[in-house]
Amino acid sequence: MYTIDDLKKVNLFNALEQKHLKAILKACTPRTFQAGENLVEQDAQGVGLFIIESGKVQVQKTRKDGTVMIIADHTAGDVIGEMSILDGAPRTATVKALEPTTCLVLTSWSFQSIMEDHPEVAVKILPIVVRRFRETNAALMELQSKE
Repeated sequence: MYTIDDLKKVNLFNALEQKHLKAILKACTPRTFQAGENLVEQDAQGVGLFIIESGKVQVQKTRKDGTVMIIADHTAGDVIGEMSILDGAPRTATVKALEPTTCLVLTSWSFQSIMEDHPEVAVKILPIVVRRFRETNAALMELQSKE
């Protein structure tokens, strides 16, 4: 079971105050995925983010020609799907459990409510989300240049 101290270690949330972490933890729902099961699917509507509590997942992007690019692997303490809680856009990749995986799910509407009540949360996490976007973009460019 995740605690506020565990949530504080998650890079997306480590700049937040205790009261904000408490609100986020309260809004999360635990979810378990079996090996081979998709947490999210590319082009599907995003409904929230996933905080990996245990297990391992792989981020995969399918190109228009059908080839699958492996973007990254994530494990306990990592967050996936954070952009969808901010813009509500469809998922840019598929995330597949490589082994049994337990996550905390924070829906976009719960997170939006927290940000409306505490706008400082958005101010603190936005630079982290932008940095992750830049890192992902750079990794994609690197993968494309190797082909």
